[in-house]
Amino acid sequence: MKLQDIDQLFSGPKQMIPKVTLIAILAILIFTITPLCYPLVNYTSFLKINKYKKPSPPHDEPATLPSTYVKKCDIFKGEWVPNPNAPYYTNKTCWAIHEHQNCMKHGRPDSEFMKWRWKPYECEVPIFNPFQFLEIVKGKSMAFVGDSVGRNQMQSMICLLSRVEWPVDVSYPPGDFFIKRWKYPSYNFTMVTFWTPHLVRAEKAYSNGSSHIDHFNLYLDEFDEKWTTQIKEFDYVIIDGGHWFFGPMVFYEKRKIIGCHKCLLENVTNLTMFYGYRRALSTALKAISSLETFKGITFLRTFSPSHFENGSWDHGGNCIRNKPFSSRETRLESLFLELYKIQLEEFKVARKEAKMKGSKFMLFDITQAMLLRPDGHPSKYGQWIHENMTKSNDCVHWCLPGPIDTWGDLLLEMLKMKEMRNAEE
Repeated sequence: MKLQDIDQLFSGPKQMIPKVTLIAILAILIFTITPLCYPLVNYTSFLKINKYKKPSPPHDEPATLPSTYVKKCDIFKGEWVPNPNAPYYTNKTCWAIHEHQNCMKHGRPDSEFMKWRWKPYECEVPIFNPFQFLEIVKGKSMAFVGDSVGRNQMQSMICLLSRVEWPVDVSYPPGDFFIKRWKYPSYNFTMVTFWTPHLVRAEKAYSNGSSHIDHFNLYLDEFDEKWTTQIKEFDYVIIDGGHWFFGPMVFYEKRKIIGCHKCLLENVTNLTMFYGYRRALSTALKAISSLETFKGITFLRTFSPSHFENGSWDHGGNCIRNKPFSSRETRLESLFLELYKIQLEEFKVARKEAKMKGSKFMLFDITQAMLLRPDGHPSKYGQWIHENMTKSNDCVHWCLPGPIDTWGDLLLEMLKMKEMRNAEE
């Protein structure tokens, strides 16, 4: 029907259809057809602009729409909102889940903790698109440097990417606990985790010649060469830490004892965990920025709060909540707040130094989001196999599937932002 034909329907003595009726019909058609076309048009134009291949998602999963990111949006500030479509994998479809984070396998009775997504206040962060992620990192490498929460994140990434491809274990030497390497052959992408819970050179100190660890000796001004000698080859480095600084430590600088935390040694100054963590983090970030040939991106992932209630981890503490907090119900306080502030301060220093040398630092700020997820930990629903230790409730690590999968959403969004900025420059 031409425009003049429509106009004739409204005018003249032979008008067949009342104006009001026709307007209503046209409105219904417009509002019915437009939403069907909109996602396809917007997603296609996004792919064309950014040169990403359009994924082929499972039949029950819609294609991931582009972010509504704007320059003023802080993707790390927001609230958790329901997501009935989650999770996007299960403990039965992903073999990469460690036993102590396999909550559903070990009897967790509720599943609602998996059905939430992070919603920034001023924009949307799309659910993780594994096809898009692998296109961005094709031919590149990513290192997770830190403690077992960092390893928890890499396992989450393996599960999220499993909808596209499973990685091949290329670890060398095989069975090395400190370094684990996975490669995605179709994309020539490698992920590696470096176990370094104190970030700097550290030694176990045993009590009275027994097998019981009394404390750790931390050499706060010395690199942990198990990872610092290998990091220059990576395109992305995600560094984390903090949880291991709550325990007994003796601090060394220039190979001399300068103080301690919870060590109870005579004539040794108590310098607190915060002194040790600040110095260790500073040294670790300097280890990266001092590499002349490293031109990659370093992400400092901020502290992931634990949620022990009614006791500490070794004195009956537990985490039994089954839904997220809202931002009005809790706030970052005490030890966690101090650790977080240290990270922000040291990040600013490191970013400034790295910028002068051509490398880049980005803040991967998950602290507020994870503070609101007391429901996402394994608690008693996990098993530590091959460990001669008393089982305690785990309110530090994260169930898989679970809230930690959102770190993949945020990481992909940061990579997309970086790609867009590079395209504009």
